[in-house]
Amino acid sequence: MPGTHVSAVSEQSCRRCKDAAAVVVVRREPLCVECFVKYVHTKTIKRMESFRVRFAAQDQQRRILLPLSFGVSSVTLLHILDHHLTTQTTRTGRTGFALDVVFVDTLGLENPFPSESLLAQAKGKYPDHRYTSLPLYDVFRLLPNESSLHNLVPGLDLPNNLPVSEQLTSLINSLPSATARADVLYTLRTRLIVEHAKSTGCETIIWGDSTTKLAEKTLAETAKGRGFSLPWQVADGESPFGITFHYPLRDLLKKELVAYVDIASPSLSALIEQSSSASAQASLSSKNTTIDDLMKQYFESVEENFPSIVSNVVRTTGKLQASSSSPSDPHCSLCGMPVTDGRFGIHGWGGDQQDGSDFPSGEGNSRLCYGCTRSMPLSAMTINGRS
Repeated sequence: MPGTHVSAVSEQSCRRCKDAAAVVVVRREPLCVECFVKYVHTKTIKRMESFRVRFAAQDQQRRILLPLSFGVSSVTLLHILDHHLTTQTTRTGRTGFALDVVFVDTLGLENPFPSESLLAQAKGKYPDHRYTSLPLYDVFRLLPNESSLHNLVPGLDLPNNLPVSEQLTSLINSLPSATARADVLYTLRTRLIVEHAKSTGCETIIWGDSTTKLAEKTLAETAKGRGFSLPWQVADGESPFGITFHYPLRDLLKKELVAYVDIASPSLSALIEQSSSASAQASLSSKNTTIDDLMKQYFESVEENFPSIVSNVVRTTGKLQASSSSPSDPHCSLCGMPVTDGRFGIHGWGGDQQDGSDFPSGEGNSRLCYGCTRSMPLSAMTINGRS
C-alpha cells in the first residue's frame, strides 16, 4: 500500500491543514484526503506549465497525446488532466490544450484483459476527449514502407502473403527470451504511439511514468545495453522522433498513485487493469522473469521504506546530457534511437558475438543498436543472405 492505511494514522492530524484527520503518510508527512489530493494534482500540473491557457493561441487548439494502458499511472494521469481541463474551462472559458487518448492492443501477445470494456468505461467517464484503439501491428502501416523496421520481418523468411498480424506474432515468437519479447513489444508500442501522434497532429506525448517507473526504466535500459538512450527516455523535452516527450508524474511514487486511485472521488479502481496495481511478484521460473520484472520488484520494495533512493536515481539520470545528433545520423532499425558514433551491434564490446558493424551499407539494411541486437534473433539481422 502507498502510504500508511487509514486505520494506522487515524489518530494523527493532517500536517498541512491541521484540522482534518490524516488518511495517508506521504514521505513521513501525514495528510488528509483533501491535502493529499491537492498534493498529487499540484505535483502533476506544475509539470504542465507550458500548456497553460495563456500560452494557447485563440485560433488553434494544441493537441497532446496520452497513451492509456489502464495501469495505475496512466488512469490517474487521465483523471487529473480531465479535471484540469474542466477547471481551465470554468475559469477562462477555454483550455490550453485538447487531449487525445490512445490504447495499443497487443492482441494477446501480453497478458490479455478486457480492454474494450475498460475503454468504453473511460469514454463514458471522460467523454470530452478523442479516443483511439490501435492494434500493435499498425506500426507497420503507419511507418513508411522504406523504413528499416519493415526489413526485420522479411529477415525471418516468412511467406510474403502472411497477414501483418501473423507476421508480428511470428516475430515475437521468434525472440530468444522473455526479456527480449518484453523489450521488443515495448519498443514497437512506443514507435506506434509516436507515429500515431504525428499523424493526428499532436505536438507532444505525455507518458504516465511515475518516479518509480522512471527509476525502473533507468536500470533496465542500462542492463539491456541501451543506456545511451536514457536522456530521451526519462527527461522532458525533444525526442529523436521529432516530437516532444513529457512525464507529468515524474515527481510521484507509484505507491502514492495507488493510494490516489482509492482516495479519488469517485474511485478509479474500476478503470484499473488489476495486475498493474498488484505488487510485483517474482516468477517461479527464471525463464519467464524479465529484466523489467526484476527492476520492478526491486524499486517497489525500495520505495516502501526508502523513497529518497528512488527519487535520487531519477534526478541523477535527469542530469545526463543527450549526445548531439542530426536527422541525417543513422538510427537503430528497431528502437529508432540515433547511433551517433555510427557503430551498430556489439562493435567495441569484444567477444565472439554477432557484430552489427559488419553489415554493408545501403538501402534495405536493418541496423540495430547494441540493446536491440541482444533482443532480436540472428535471422532478422541477416542482410541479403549475409550474417
